[in-house]
Amino acid sequence: MNVFQAIFLGVLQGLTEFLPVSSSAHLALAPWLFGWRDPGLAFDVALHLGTLVAVLWFFRSEWALLFRQALRILRTRRVTTPEQKRVLFLILATIPGGIAGVLFAHYAETAFRSPALIATTLIVMGVLLWAVDRWVVDRWSLDEMRWTQALVIGCAQAFAIIPGVSRSGSTITAGRALGFHRESAAVFSFLLSMPITAAAAAKEVPAALHEHGLSLNLLVGVIASAVSGWLAISVLLKYVARHSYGIFALYRILLGAIVLAVFALR
Repeated sequence: MNVFQAIFLGVLQGLTEFLPVSSSAHLALAPWLFGWRDPGLAFDVALHLGTLVAVLWFFRSEWALLFRQALRILRTRRVTTPEQKRVLFLILATIPGGIAGVLFAHYAETAFRSPALIATTLIVMGVLLWAVDRWVVDRWSLDEMRWTQALVIGCAQAFAIIPGVSRSGSTITAGRALGFHRESAAVFSFLLSMPITAAAAAKEVPAALHEHGLSLNLLVGVIASAVSGWLAISVLLKYVARHSYGIFALYRILLGAIVLAVFALR
């Protein structure tokens, strides 16, 4: 892998991690489509360091507030404010994804990276995203979230271990299906990405360093991921404030169809 490929994959990771189009699908498909050597799951997860930095920096005020509220919960042993509830909801919603990561990590590195499976999940989730965004009525803001809703969104995140499902896509789709406003569903999805991404990076980055070393390719890939990730969050939040998720659903369906056509011709 050369520097250009590392930057390309970093930008791809950053842009697609927060857009509901599946970063893992794009990272798995890009080497397959262009005939590059697959850098492997460890390198893909290492790129998540960049998007982790992006979500921490973009929501730095929110994270500071949540940290203070977490300390207050420990001191008072009471949960009263919406922010305090959000701390517990983020913890609760992270558990299903963590369990899925432990149980199915082997499949994520092998069988789940099949182009045919990725294409199918891209299309299926694209249709689901379009349907719930089109037909479900907005009812809830982020401050009105209940623990059962947080758990449902967390269970949806667990399916993101399959490339093509999309972590942000599954959680945003679940949030919209539950009746959350588009922006609220996106913000909770972005906040929820931090703990699961940090855990995955802590597990896989040492493997990436062992395989690739602290190379220029890895460094530029992570930096490209951070910059493009920050941009993706900013653009998406502004976009969904006025528009639907329909364009992303259409993109998923078209990409899945193209991958299936290429797979059939090879």
